[in-house]
Amino acid sequence: MRGVPSIHTLGFKPVFEAYTPQEQRLILEAEKIYYPTAFYADLFNAMGKPTFPSFHTYKFAMDKIKQTAIFHMLGIPHPKTRVFYGETQKKTILDFFSFPFIAKKARGSARGRGVFLIHNREDLALYLKHHSPAYIQEYLPIDRDMRIIIMGKKIRLAFWRVGDPDNFKTNLSQGGAVCFDSLPREALDLAERTALSCGWDDVGIDMVMHGGRPYVLEGNMKYGTKGFHTAGIDYKTMLAGLILKGEL
Repeated sequence: MRGVPSIHTLGFKPVFEAYTPQEQRLILEAEKIYYPTAFYADLFNAMGKPTFPSFHTYKFAMDKIKQTAIFHMLGIPHPKTRVFYGETQKKTILDFFSFPFIAKKARGSARGRGVFLIHNREDLALYLKHHSPAYIQEYLPIDRDMRIIIMGKKIRLAFWRVGDPDNFKTNLSQGGAVCFDSLPREALDLAERTALSCGWDDVGIDMVMHGGRPYVLEGNMKYGTKGFHTAGIDYKTMLAGLILKGEL
């Protein structure tokens, strides 16, 4: 939000004492802190100070294992997924999944990186050589998925991501294209329920329709803004407006 005169932006300093006494006072007396970073979100949560994004949004960011766990606990439709720890468990992967299936980097990946379509034992062995734990998910043959962006408690943008025929990934950074055809109402409702139930208030929910039913793939807290640009929306201006109106 730097450059927006009506929003006071202090920037991130990993040592609190590096802020001036006046800045420290502003932080401590503020009713809410916007974009505090994961480091300060923990501290503000302990102090009982509200933030945007929420503490829970930060805690689930780029952690597929934790997201899958809460989807299962809350009964949120999610493709069959299992995490395999250690060599003994990894040897049982083919007891639970048949080729082809999806394998992912369990933590710290975004923009379609760290996602692999496993066709055979050789693909699996290569994946296991470089990834632990093993995050394995059933493969749903689709040519598109949905990105539903929720900020606050409302959907701010929703669109299809249509994959390149030569790439099973639909991410825009991987060659996918934005399509603004209408999305199924049940998918939009599920996205809103997922964000609310998980405590996420700034997230791009990725979903698919399979067998006439919506499934949540994951929540992306580091979603890109290309969809907004394609829709003719200035993301920064929109964000500032939502903050100033108290909607975030």
